[in-house]
Amino acid sequence: MAKSTRNTGKPWTSADLKSLKQLAAGNTPTRVIGLKLGRTPAGVQGKASSEGISLKPTNQSPYGTKKK
Repeated sequence: MAKSTRNTGKPWTSADLKSLKQLAAGNTPTRVIGLKLGRTPAGVQGKASSEGISLKPTNQSPYGTKKK
């Protein structure tokens, strides 16, 4: 059930890859990365896999939480 997004079918630019790396390093969920880049979550996962970018959560607080 893929949704049409603004960049579906378009090649990934170097700016897209840079954003993907930064968002992945920031522990951002795949779905949110997809929304920010205009890609499907499956497209984000596929590109991250082919580029060797880990989308696994790192040992840090979850996305969107604030420390008190």
